[in-house]
Amino acid sequence: MSTAILTGPPVPGSSLEGDLRSLGFDVRTAPGAEEVRGLLAAAPATERVALVDSRFVGHVHALRLALTDPRFPAAAVPGALTAQPGARAALLRALTSLDGDEDGPQPLAGTAEAQRTAATAVAPCEPLADRAATVLDAEGTTVTRPGLGSLVAAVPADAAARERAEAAVAAVDDEAVRLRSAVKARDGFFTTFCISPYSRYLARWCARRGLTPNQVTTASLVTALIAAACAATGTRGGYVAAGVLLIFSFVLDCTDGQLARYSLQYSTMGAWLDATFDRAKEYAYYAGLALGAARGGDDVWALALGAMVLQTCRHVVDFSFNEANVDATAASSGGKAVVGTPTAALSSRLDSVGWTVWVRRMIVLPIGERWAMIAVLTAVTTPRIVFYALLVGCAFAACYTTAGRVLRSVTRRATRTDRAAQALADLADSGPLAELVARALRRPARALPGVLPFLIALAGGVVVVATAAFAPLKDPSDSPVLILGALVYVLTSGLAVARRMGGALDWLIPPVFRAAEYTTVLVFAARADVPGALPAAFGLVAAVAYHHYDTVYRIRGGAGAPPRRLVRALGGHEGRTLLVTLAAAFSTRAFDFPLELTVLAAAVALVALTESIRFWMSSGAPAVHDEGEAA
Repeated sequence: MSTAILTGPPVPGSSLEGDLRSLGFDVRTAPGAEEVRGLLAAAPATERVALVDSRFVGHVHALRLALTDPRFPAAAVPGALTAQPGARAALLRALTSLDGDEDGPQPLAGTAEAQRTAATAVAPCEPLADRAATVLDAEGTTVTRPGLGSLVAAVPADAAARERAEAAVAAVDDEAVRLRSAVKARDGFFTTFCISPYSRYLARWCARRGLTPNQVTTASLVTALIAAACAATGTRGGYVAAGVLLIFSFVLDCTDGQLARYSLQYSTMGAWLDATFDRAKEYAYYAGLALGAARGGDDVWALALGAMVLQTCRHVVDFSFNEANVDATAASSGGKAVVGTPTAALSSRLDSVGWTVWVRRMIVLPIGERWAMIAVLTAVTTPRIVFYALLVGCAFAACYTTAGRVLRSVTRRATRTDRAAQALADLADSGPLAELVARALRRPARALPGVLPFLIALAGGVVVVATAAFAPLKDPSDSPVLILGALVYVLTSGLAVARRMGGALDWLIPPVFRAAEYTTVLVFAARADVPGALPAAFGLVAAVAYHHYDTVYRIRGGAGAPPRRLVRALGGHEGRTLLVTLAAAFSTRAFDFPLELTVLAAAVALVALTESIRFWMSSGAPAVHDEGEAA
């Protein structure tokens, strides 16, 4: 239970107290700052508190947005202010600074109508909640003011103003606005026009029955896993059922976010579950398709693993670029800020042509379009065709988005913040071997020109993948070339991250590491040409990718990267690549290499999952919610 304190003289006939109770607040009343401070001090320290002017007129959803959103330590609309436990002390200080500044006229004796007239006819001073919000802002506590759009939130100065405000409230359908705002502001074409028109009503149905977004997210995962099991049957009926269930899983995937926005049930864990379950659903479905194809005599495990590698590397490109630039500051030239790029200017011009916006959203093959394509092709074609379409579509999308971001990076002069540089270092996932090299080469690395660290990382990745692909692999006597390639990769990986990651293209270093590690595993498993090698490699890449996604969402959730002890325990990307290379080089029997990959996959999964679950179950990270559609 949270506490709402009504300030100022009461307004007879107002439904404000009932509205606050419907939002879960225990309502108290206080005429001025001194009484408010007393009630605030008496409220349990772990509770959210709210100050609401008794003269407030507005929609219930306006109050809901201001007073119940868990993402913001403090938030306000005209006449209403809320503070979560972390901002309670600052609020109390703000109220103390307003000592002696009472909130409006005191209630007068007389009939109810006389009291109403007295409360609204006399021009009051600024509401206590608004003055406190101003002080909080001035003292460094950010007060979020949610956009209300057509919703009303006001503190009328007199009876006529109150009547106008009440008429404005009656003219707007509060529930229609709430339902419309449950849909993401920016979604793909398929999601916007084929899913959201009805999934929002499913979200409202879930809210009215007390279901939580996390429960809906779990239902989406279960549905997708059933779809994968249907695909694994290898029958046409199973493929059709799998396609239908995959679409329904996506409907639920949209519903969980809409439910979170509709009911303002945001949480860091919820955003993490939504993101990681999306990957788990898609990759489990790839495995189901591969199993189904194998039942029909067609081995497509290499294609399934390739699709997973490509899709994961796409995501790392997205995450790295965003983290590198989210708070970058424009460089200056002659004392004048240099902002924007020719690429950004072209994008802005294209945005003015409506249809190009949708085309550009579709060609990057976001999750809605991608899952729709997978579902339809599963139902009417074969798993091999599904993977061919995925590889071609995702490769084009990756080239399109990465090329645009590279152009922006090389044409925009900007200064990367220390936070962004550290985020890139964390996304690099460097283990103890790369750390050792980085410490040894830190001084010469500082003299490297801007793009050279990226080129060094790229060269190392090419070397390790090329040796895995083309070096002899028939018996242990061939191992020196393979091991040399892996050691070169260790050396270049350490050198690439030895200096601060503030270069224009340093955001490409983590994607290069991901591509090198995953592709090396894929190539060795494909070249082994023994039963079970590719499925074991699929499991290993899936386990490592989970660790990398977990890292991303910890950073995006404001909780920081995983502890270094976890990264070291998992060996880092260069340590795992070296270990897989050694396993491939020294395996003497056909079943050795698949077994070694399986053991490594199980170990990575056990360590990463254990730490991840421990962290997210006990995390005090602030609530977040992703407003963009993941690729």
